Amino acid sequence: MARHLYLAAGLLCVALGTVGAFLPVLPTVPFLLLAVFCFARSRPEWAERLYAHPRYGPALQQWRDRKAISRKAKVSALAVMALSALVSWLTIGWHWAAVVTGVLLCTGTWIATRAE
Repeated sequence: MARHLYLAAGLLCVALGTVGAFLPVLPTVPFLLLAVFCFARSRPEWAERLYAHPRYGPALQQWRDRKAISRKAKVSALAVMALSALVSWLTIGWHWAAVVTGVLLCTGTWIATRAE
């Protein structure tokens, strides 16, 4: 039963990652990382296919092997997070914007401190 749930979750994550490849506000690699995690527990050969993907495979392998995020990915993520914080301050009340900014600061700090 658990194997089927992991397989379903992996397929859902691949679908969300695919959507994220076309929508700039939805990340791709984090969903593919979750998919690899799920496939490793349900269909290991599918996890290996994701690691072998020509575009996303290197980022997945870097995370698996060294818990590393490329400089380009870091800069992109931090830039989008800064833009999100700015939009939050301009569009919602300052109480909620402060919460959003706090979460983004914590997340951004974590991203910035990962190996490259």
